[in-house]
Amino acid sequence: MEIKAATRVPGKSLVFDRVKVGGGAAKNGVCKYWMAGCCSRSDCRFLHPKIQVPGSKKSWKNPNYHVPKTVQMIEQKDVSRRHGSESQVQSVKKPFLVGQSAQTSEVKDVTKRPNKEPKKQLCKYWVTGDCVYGDKCKNLHSWYYGDGFTMLAKLEGHTKAVTGITLPSSDKLYSVSKDKSMRVWNCHTGQCCEVVHFNDECGSLMCDGPCIFVGLPNAVKAWNLEFQAEVALNGPVVGQVYAMEVGNSMFFAGTQDGNINVWKTGSSEVATTLKGHTGAVLSLIVGANRLYSGSMDKTIKVWDLDTLKCLQTLHGHSDVVMSLLCWENVLLSGSLDGQIKVWAANESGSLEVVHESDEGHGILGFCGITDAEAKPILLCSCNDNSAEVRTVQIGTGGLFFTGDATGQLTVWKLNEKSSADVSS
Repeated sequence: MEIKAATRVPGKSLVFDRVKVGGGAAKNGVCKYWMAGCCSRSDCRFLHPKIQVPGSKKSWKNPNYHVPKTVQMIEQKDVSRRHGSESQVQSVKKPFLVGQSAQTSEVKDVTKRPNKEPKKQLCKYWVTGDCVYGDKCKNLHSWYYGDGFTMLAKLEGHTKAVTGITLPSSDKLYSVSKDKSMRVWNCHTGQCCEVVHFNDECGSLMCDGPCIFVGLPNAVKAWNLEFQAEVALNGPVVGQVYAMEVGNSMFFAGTQDGNINVWKTGSSEVATTLKGHTGAVLSLIVGANRLYSGSMDKTIKVWDLDTLKCLQTLHGHSDVVMSLLCWENVLLSGSLDGQIKVWAANESGSLEVVHESDEGHGILGFCGITDAEAKPILLCSCNDNSAEVRTVQIGTGGLFFTGDATGQLTVWKLNEKSSADVSS
């Protein structure tokens, strides 16, 4: 801003003459605080181009000065030093923002920018298994690990945990979630091509031939994809249906009340109910003319498929039995106690533990797959306090699928030269 010298007019005082301070006229230069638009003195001994109206309580301010967006602050000790003793200082303005009244008592200092959190990187010590900080580590601990597979795609759409995945055909993939929906995915494009909404959370999903089954609270919904028709399954289903299985021309549904409802193929009415568990049935598997059921009561029951009688109750886990798998002539069980147990028949025909492995974290689910060299691989998901995988399902051609607690569905493929042990 340019300041021009004033010309004296006879009988008139200079415009830049100021109120007398200490008995004499001010002979100092222009006040630089007034130039900055923030002089708070009504009796400033420096020059102001515009004289304050006597008696006004407003601070003097340059009318042509535009307050910048940043806060202008004059510290009291600085004003005191430049304008006289502390007793002469009437007031010191608090910092204010554009468009905000100078009398506002609460203001924010916009000159302080929030510190951006540094971008996290994958913990190299976690990769090698040597990180001692665990969940408190500042770097990322990915919940997928292994050198025998490659991620192909992420299918996003579900908003809550995925509870079931199935692949009834080569071109369609189905998934259900706690977000009360079933999504149908195009296997060629990876796009969701259909969404089916329910009134309740989905607890499980499976397919048998052309039929799709969805486990819901107090009900099982079924569709025949070949005829595009809904199949009615009636019966006293109590609580959420957590597990389903087929075998010996029968359909089994494990429910929250600890029972297993049984329908015969072609019938819509419950044929019988298998009772014995005292906790919810969370896993079912058929093998060697037997039905195996895992429960929240920490036990596994063995049922004869011909008579539907309970042959044996297996005690070995100290927590909920989450997953079961029949592989050749053995039964594998996974529990929240972190143990994977391998059961085999003894000389009397009863099952007993022949091998066990402590994974360090609770087992949520697993399934078996073979690599290009026909070597068996166990895909296992664990509860390690991350966005853990809730369900694992195998496909064809080395493909497998995982659904996690965030609702994300991921497609994986085994490498041609896969490792003997793969975990997710």
